[in-house]
Amino acid sequence: MSGSIYCVGGAVRDRLLGLPVKDHDWVVVGSTPEAMVAQGFQQVGKDFPVFLHPDTHDEYALARTERKTARGYKGFVVHAAADVTLEQDLLRRDFTVNAIAQDADGKLIDPHNGIADLRAGILRHVSGAFNEDPVRILRAARFASRFGFTIAPETLALMRDMVNNGEVDALVPERVWQELARGLMEKIPSRFFTTLRSCGALAKIMPEVDALFGVPQPEKYHPEIDCGVHTLMVVDDAARHDYALEVRFAALTHDLGKATTPRQEWPRHIGHELRSVGLVKTLAQRLRATGECRDLALLAARYHGDIHRAMELRADTIVKLFQSADAWRRPERFAQLLQACASDARGRGGSEHESYPQADYLLQLLAVARALDAGEIARSCQGSIPAAVEQARISAIKEKMNKQMNKQGKEQ
Repeated sequence: MSGSIYCVGGAVRDRLLGLPVKDHDWVVVGSTPEAMVAQGFQQVGKDFPVFLHPDTHDEYALARTERKTARGYKGFVVHAAADVTLEQDLLRRDFTVNAIAQDADGKLIDPHNGIADLRAGILRHVSGAFNEDPVRILRAARFASRFGFTIAPETLALMRDMVNNGEVDALVPERVWQELARGLMEKIPSRFFTTLRSCGALAKIMPEVDALFGVPQPEKYHPEIDCGVHTLMVVDDAARHDYALEVRFAALTHDLGKATTPRQEWPRHIGHELRSVGLVKTLAQRLRATGECRDLALLAARYHGDIHRAMELRADTIVKLFQSADAWRRPERFAQLLQACASDARGRGGSEHESYPQADYLLQLLAVARALDAGEIARSCQGSIPAAVEQARISAIKEKMNKQMNKQGKEQ
């Protein structure tokens, strides 16, 4: 093959960290698009020359340089030619830990001391060109949550400058959602948000979440845990239990209304919960969140208070809850709703290992109600079929509740 091939970026980084390598990125130095195509590679992408290997389908990119021409992550002119060196290509990368290359013989090329930063657990920008791409702020937050790395002070200063000069405002919603979704799925997702907050980007990208910091929690919880800290504890709990992205997004957004609701209305619950619903709709629409994430988040925002009080609810209220959550047709989504509520209950300080009996309780009642034969009820009904089905469900749930109460009484 014409040109020299180097493995670069995340594959080298993860191998040095002793982590599984999922994808390989390859850079070809000293070649041209024509030469790559002649060797059977298929060119893809319009922004810069990237080629798919004819056998492995791995991506091979020609070494390139970039020149900033406009705001945003697309505002670049790319120069890819045979005379671009490996060092020039590595210079345009975001962090030193991602600017390490490895040749075919296994030799490491590390012109920016990325190996030392890996050992120290530091994310440090490669060059001043870092501030030309606002996506790098999101990547810094994501890598901090994945690896637990700290941001170098000079890099954090650059990130603050990018926020202050409006560069972060050029981020497109789809890219923000992509990085947010990936950040939520990392091992410690709270670091994603604390990193964004440390440079001022959270207030720009997700002001609804940023507004929770400094808002006191109810007195019965730990006084040092405000609503923002609580939210991050809930998200981390969802990550510890390996919950799905939909659950983690619901965990992030379940309490948004507390930042805009007067404290005296909190005991009524419905006030801040309805405000949360409106804010979730706004946030999900702005970020172009998936429908599944949006819908579960809306349910968690509206009903987490009712679910926490499940043991106190009447049978008819529980049936209305199931109906509102579409639990008859979507029991798996209702189970995810209970997961988000469980994380909310555990994310209040000192309760990481507490059980959440409301989940088992409601799932048992749901199973009883779903086991009814709606067709049989309809055939024997003399009046309104929906009303008859609802009443049958209420009766079945009430009977189950009474049996549980009697059982508990005997055990005591």
